[in-house]
Amino acid sequence: MKVVFRVDASLQMGIGHVMRCLTLAQVLNENGADVEFICRKHEGNLICKIRSSGFVVHELGIYEKIKVDTRLAHSHWLGTTQQQDADDCIDIFKPEKIDWLIVDHYALDEQWQKRLNPYYEKLMVIDDLADRKHQCDILLDQTFARQQEDYLILTPKNCQLLLGSQYALLRPEFSEWREFSLERRSKPEFKKLLINMGGVDVDNVTEKILDRLELCNLSNDMSITVVMGGSAPYLESVKSKSITLPYKTEVKVDVGNMAELMANADIAIGASGATTWERCCLGLPTIQLITAYNQEFIASKLNKINAIKLVEIDDVVENLENFQHWMKITGESASKVTNGSGIKYVLEYLA
Repeated sequence: MKVVFRVDASLQMGIGHVMRCLTLAQVLNENGADVEFICRKHEGNLICKIRSSGFVVHELGIYEKIKVDTRLAHSHWLGTTQQQDADDCIDIFKPEKIDWLIVDHYALDEQWQKRLNPYYEKLMVIDDLADRKHQCDILLDQTFARQQEDYLILTPKNCQLLLGSQYALLRPEFSEWREFSLERRSKPEFKKLLINMGGVDVDNVTEKILDRLELCNLSNDMSITVVMGGSAPYLESVKSKSITLPYKTEVKVDVGNMAELMANADIAIGASGATTWERCCLGLPTIQLITAYNQEFIASKLNKINAIKLVEIDDVVENLENFQHWMKITGESASKVTNGSGIKYVLEYLA
């Protein structure tokens, strides 16, 4: 089975789209599929990472004079028009028809999908927004509390809708660490803090949090772990800042053991992106911030069921100092959102 992913990463859009596609790609590959990627060379791309994972990557170039569509809210993320992007991809698809095209891109809709229809047998779209039409066979939206009616007028009648956090695309190690993580939270304590504001953190929220932690009244033996991506523009600044904190603080880059770090953390501070489902799977009590407007739906739904502690950045310190009032119930509620088996459910539809 030949599978091709069309997905991008950049400083603007972050790395979450590529990371969840890479998770699915690795499992498909283990099950015998021939998997390739098509990615545009935006600043902050993850092309090298995908290749280091063993996959062929077809690079799409950057246009100096950029023409973008204006119909979609995230059209500017593409770096060109949908028509041009489709034409670039067609040159790669020829001469053989692929079995599955999997697209994870907020800047692409039915216009692009119809243009490429002759070159694939089936199409799966990965989305979170429910804000544009698709011409696809499967649509996956792992957003908690997403409803069928959100996509009924946006997809064909015969489209298989896979909606909800039970379909979250998590790497197998998260389900493997789940039992250990939940068991150690039966007797809550707060000595290990994990901070991860996404792989890129283009707004330098991480350092702003560290600024506030300097004045936070935490345990003297508190241990803080900060996780960032290698392409994060403020990485060196965060490293410098971490040295000034009154608590033992370590900055880790491009980690390969995120599930282990989360399972051993007592509380996390995180963004409302893809790592939300990882923390939920492990029942990790989280102070969560919204760092992009497209995260508002997810964050508000999870906050409503006490699966996260949604706060503004200036309220982080107060909630850390009063952790005993929310820590246990938040972790327990989070653990019910997803069990980490989503990728197994999705594979059943791609067989």
